[in-house]
Amino acid sequence: MTATRLQDGAAYLERLGFASTPAATLETLAELQARHTARFPFETLANFLRDPVPIDLPFVERKILREGRGGYCFELNKLFLALLRQLGFDARPLTARVLIHARPGVPTARTHLLILVMLHGLPYITDVGFGGLVPTAPLRLDIVAPQPTPHEIFRIVPDAARYTLQALVDGDTRDLYVFDLQEQEEIDFTVGNWFVSTHPDSPFRDRLAASRTGPGYRKTLNNTEFAVHRPGAPATRLQLADAQSVVHTLRHDFGIAIPPKSEFHQRLEQAITSKLFLHAG
Repeated sequence: MTATRLQDGAAYLERLGFASTPAATLETLAELQARHTARFPFETLANFLRDPVPIDLPFVERKILREGRGGYCFELNKLFLALLRQLGFDARPLTARVLIHARPGVPTARTHLLILVMLHGLPYITDVGFGGLVPTAPLRLDIVAPQPTPHEIFRIVPDAARYTLQALVDGDTRDLYVFDLQEQEEIDFTVGNWFVSTHPDSPFRDRLAASRTGPGYRKTLNNTEFAVHRPGAPATRLQLADAQSVVHTLRHDFGIAIPPKSEFHQRLEQAITSKLFLHAG
C-alpha cells in the first residue's frame, strides 16, 4: 500500500522554521509556500546521473529532509501535499502539461504535479516544484486578474475546462503550464515521473538544473550557467568553467548535498569537455 503520511511531520515543519503546528489558514499556506521554495531547492541531479527517481513518500521524505537534497515536482509537491493534508488542509493533486520551452503546436504530456487547495469554499493553486519560475504564493483559481507574489506577477487564464498559468516577467507574458481539475491517481504520477526521469524526449535528460528563491531574488543553474534574477532588474549571469565550480555553486548557492560518489564529478567533467551541455539545455 502506498504511504500517504509523513514519518516526521514535526521535523519537516522545523526545517521550514515553525516551532509548533500552524493552523490551516491562507496565511499559513502562503508562508509555507514562500519558505518551502527558499528552503528546499528544485534540482535534477538524479536525472543528470540517469539514476532512478523513486517518488514513494518515504523515499522522498528521506532524500529531501534527511539527505540534504531537493527534487522536482513529483518529489517536492508530493512531499508538500502530504504536509498540507497532515496540517488539515483540504488539498488534492493535479497534473499539468508544461508549455514553457515547448514547440508550438506540439502537445506535451502531463509531466507536472501541482496542488489544489480549498479554503472557505475558495480554490487556490499552490506549487513548490516548478523550477526557476515557481510561484512563491498561492494563486486564486477563480481570479483572472494578475496576482502578485513576493517575486513575479502571475495570472491564471481559464479556457473552457482548462486553465493556463502565466508569469509576467520583464514585461513579457510567459505561458508556464496548462491544467484541469481531473482527479489523479498514483499511477498517473508514476507514469509522468517515468517520462520525466527516463524518456529520451524529457527536458531533464542530460540536463543539470537547480533553482531556489530568496527575499527579492531567484537563483538558477542551467547546466553551467549560474544566474541571479531580481524583479525589475537585469539578471546577473556567470558561466562556470569547470566541474569544481559547478559543485561549489550547487553546495553554497543552492544548499544541495552532492551525491557521495565520484560518478557525479566524472559525469560533470565529461559533459563540460564533450560539449554535451550545449545540446541539452
